[in-house]
Amino acid sequence: MRYISTRGQAAPRDFEAVLLAGLAEDGGLFVPETWPTLTPAEWRALRGLPYADLAARILSLFGAGGLPLEAMCRDAYAGFGHAAVVPLVQLDHRTFALELFHGPTLAFKDMALQLLGRMFDHVLEKRGERVTIVGATSGDTGSAAIEACRDRSAVDIVILHPENRTSEVQRRQMTTVLAPNVKNIAVQGDFDACQDLVKAMFNDAPFRAEMKLSAVNSINWARIAAQIPYYVAAALALGAPDREVAVSVPTGNFGNVLAAWAARRMGLPISHFVIGSNRNDILARFLASNDMSAKPVEPSLSPSMDIQVSSNFERLLFELLGRDAAATAEAMTRFRAEGRMPVPDAAWKQATALFRGFTLDDAGTLAEIRHLWTSSGYLADPHTAVGTAAARALAPADPAVPAIVAATAHPAKFPDAVERATGFRPPLPARLADLYEREERFSVLADDLGVIEAAVRAHARRNAA
Repeated sequence: MRYISTRGQAAPRDFEAVLLAGLAEDGGLFVPETWPTLTPAEWRALRGLPYADLAARILSLFGAGGLPLEAMCRDAYAGFGHAAVVPLVQLDHRTFALELFHGPTLAFKDMALQLLGRMFDHVLEKRGERVTIVGATSGDTGSAAIEACRDRSAVDIVILHPENRTSEVQRRQMTTVLAPNVKNIAVQGDFDACQDLVKAMFNDAPFRAEMKLSAVNSINWARIAAQIPYYVAAALALGAPDREVAVSVPTGNFGNVLAAWAARRMGLPISHFVIGSNRNDILARFLASNDMSAKPVEPSLSPSMDIQVSSNFERLLFELLGRDAAATAEAMTRFRAEGRMPVPDAAWKQATALFRGFTLDDAGTLAEIRHLWTSSGYLADPHTAVGTAAARALAPADPAVPAIVAATAHPAKFPDAVERATGFRPPLPARLADLYEREERFSVLADDLGVIEAAVRAHARRNAA
């Protein structure tokens, strides 16, 4: 399988090359040149597989078959805190929480990044190369990426997070990893500023080549591919392909819900997708009225969704526009220049046929956490609560269609919000019980490309010496 850029000006390449490249040279995102599809009989044959084996089967369909996938997947998920890796928990007669937070950093990002770390190691060792990974995080990607890449001999990693805009647990999970190949930078700005800095570094061709930049954000196709299997696992467990399911995802950057859409594109019977947003509701506004316009980011109880520039929407837009790379590039360029994206009505209507938007403010989030706790004894973090409220508000018309909610983070990552809602303060798992006592190490730097590039360069050169 080959991959092409959503903007049409980068050379096609294979899975391993896409893994190392991250962002395409033309500023676009890589997508499969053709989508793999499975028949109902082929979906049924995947039922009952252990999660690691299922993940390996799905990833092999995307051109990753040259990697030792079965061994990698088994190794990546062996240390997860639940034997099922991604257990389904029933919340009511038709709603199921797909728990994606049993990995080492207690967030869904572990599902892909534990695997990507092993992929990087294998490919770089085979090629005799070294890369510098740069990433932006609104809270969870950073810690998962650092945990996946710490102490790896061929990888340096620099993670940017918005200063004072993550939870304390999220920050400490990043800044207390003192491995020599890890650097944390608190940027004096919001997540969108961090994301813009990462994209600017990739678009600075001399710097990109000098540092051999790579990415673990969801701009990297390999990360999207590694998220598809858990939607497959959930749907199969609930009766697919002989039964439709719906999917509700709390999302800001659109990567997690895009992985669910990709599963549908492969033939899995997903009736529709519900996108849960907080007060930073650009995706919900787009679906309601074709208003894709950026507003200032406002802090919320669900900081991983405090985003106004949803990078992965570009991949969906490319498909909605009939894979017209020139039109996609023009729309994205205008969005960056004007803060508003013109989406043709026909493309918008295609989106609304599959996607539904839902917005929940902080008060509603606390109320939903409280409702789940009192009605089913389920303790949800603020992001998951947005997803469950969205699923209930926009349930399928057919009562026989179950709703899968992506439970994206462990409640102990957001203990203040959970305690406000329930009166109970969730403890961290034993392996993280001393997190608040660990030494932190990070730099606070201005939202300035030159300053950030100098810090990345110094870090990579020191480790390469």
